[in-house]
Amino acid sequence: MKKLSGKLHIISLGCPKNLIDSEVMGGLARLSGMTITDEPDDADTVIVNTCGFIRPATEESLEVILTLAEAKKKNLRNQRLIVAGCLAQRYGNELLAEIPEADLVIGTGEVGNIVRHLRRSRRTAVITRPDFLMSADHERLLPTHSVTACLKISEGCSNACSYCVIPSVRGRARSRRPDDILREAENLVARGIREIILIGQDTAAYGRDLKTRPDLQELLGALASISSLRWIRLLYTHPAHISPGIVETMARHEKICRYLDLPVQHIDDSVLAAMNRGTSSAGIKEVISMVRTIMPDAALRTSLIVGFPGETKRRFERLVDFVRKTRFDHLGVFTYSREEGTAAAKTPSRITQKEKERRREIIMSEQAVISHAINQELVGSVQEVLIDATSGRRDYPFVGRCRRQAPEIDGVTYVKGPGAAVGRFVLCRITEADHYDLYAQII
Repeated sequence: MKKLSGKLHIISLGCPKNLIDSEVMGGLARLSGMTITDEPDDADTVIVNTCGFIRPATEESLEVILTLAEAKKKNLRNQRLIVAGCLAQRYGNELLAEIPEADLVIGTGEVGNIVRHLRRSRRTAVITRPDFLMSADHERLLPTHSVTACLKISEGCSNACSYCVIPSVRGRARSRRPDDILREAENLVARGIREIILIGQDTAAYGRDLKTRPDLQELLGALASISSLRWIRLLYTHPAHISPGIVETMARHEKICRYLDLPVQHIDDSVLAAMNRGTSSAGIKEVISMVRTIMPDAALRTSLIVGFPGETKRRFERLVDFVRKTRFDHLGVFTYSREEGTAAAKTPSRITQKEKERRREIIMSEQAVISHAINQELVGSVQEVLIDATSGRRDYPFVGRCRRQAPEIDGVTYVKGPGAAVGRFVLCRITEADHYDLYAQII
């Protein structure tokens, strides 16, 4: 088949799972003959890979699409605009009808068919079943000189939380075969990647849909055997599915960062039941206790939702008390967003947006105090740090992360001293700390 030509620019919005889809589309387009450009004004085709998980993400996606549409009107090169991703899967035909500058709208099931769509000349929306599952055969377009990469071990979700649109836009949970995941990990390491971050909608439920029933702890052990891989990090582990075996495997292997992401969302049993989280307050606390018994030095991250229908003042206070007592190392808070098509959308909510924001600020203020205290306890300790970039600061010229910090979502570690270079692992002594960031001197 004839090679494609022209320049392509991809804008990826939302989570790392969406970013991997963008990297796959970029890799396929480059293999087909297109040139990837970092400048949207220089591109013949622009793909915006949208997020539509909650209202703020939808609004951001629409803003980007409309900005590109305006730019297209002024572009004399007849630039093509392709809208992809979760928002496209949810509202494909509506987007095509409302945004005449969009030449093509494709859903999440069409990631692997991007080259076919790039050849299309007819203006249309292609929204199929969200059943795409990448494999190691998909060459990803990674950032130049990157030493960190996410690895998607599964796609979709079968948990059916009442507030969440993911099952409708990403499909039911589909796990990749262990041998395929290991092959991709080895490919990434061969390309210079030293930190692999395992992601999926629910990584702790990995393998439950496969006939051979592989599990996460087996996968972690196999990944830890890859010789040139330095760090393995685990995100998105549903507290209802995390097991002692998974945590014991993490504790056993030095390469696996003692860092666990447990998105609990709430702690009140009535709210958890309304959310259809499949766990209870007691179950969540048992999991946290189990993790801290097996890995006393583990850094714990969580995410919470405030303002969910039925969250009374007393139930909210119970959540605040839980945050104070648990002392998570890292914590994020979302205000409840009523999403069309979800079970929770049918429940009337009497909590105003202003009150939701107030509750979010209360918890984030509590967490700031906790994070500051935890970081102060780290002063004087020795940490292995991966240098991510130069900082632009004179006092601490480099910025990186220690094992207890995930990229983009947690704080960072500012570094000074001889031997620092982007992509290098260095041993540092923590000299200062603030609410979220650490400051370190290379030993």
